Amino acid sequence: MNETETIARAQQGDLPAFNRLVMAYQGIAYTVAYRIMGDAEDAADVCQEAFLSAFKHIRTLRGAEFKSWLLRIVTNACYDRLRYQRRRPASSLEEMAAAGGDEENPDHSLWLADSSAGPEEIAMSSELADLIQIGVASLPPDQRIIAVLSDAQGFSYQEIADITGVPLGTVKSRLSRARARLREYLIARPELLPTGYRLRNAEQ
Repeated sequence: MNETETIARAQQGDLPAFNRLVMAYQGIAYTVAYRIMGDAEDAADVCQEAFLSAFKHIRTLRGAEFKSWLLRIVTNACYDRLRYQRRRPASSLEEMAAAGGDEENPDHSLWLADSSAGPEEIAMSSELADLIQIGVASLPPDQRIIAVLSDAQGFSYQEIADITGVPLGTVKSRLSRARARLREYLIARPELLPTGYRLRNAEQ
């Protein structure tokens, strides 16, 4: 697909051209939304809103990559939903963990991955990933979005700045605060860490 040409056609109202752009980036859009929202239904709703908004405003796209532009719309939609969403507090660790993972899409919960790890290490990493997801859900929306884009999705500082529309320095400071809060969250809950990590922390 020639993206520049496809964008130009989409800006002229060509719906099939716009759909080709969506098909190219719907996977990463959903993954980002899922990691931020921690819920499959919320992520799907956010993406639907974002795609509709992108179609309505495609003519405003000037000089930016479609992926960064689309992800900015997605993260803004996540931010708005997180700000005004009032959920019933989770009553148990299992319930909170369920919000951070998807049985049909298990890779979404894997913040840590090592293709060379054995079954026991993979299981332990998965447990820790679930706990990290719960901790991430406790972060303020602006910090949560930066943490997901950096530590879960692997975007660079500059890419995150392009996606979120905030200055590079703000990206770095929010990420630093998010990591510090997440570290405090994990340290304060050693009993929730997988056994292997508890033993490792006790030795340190």
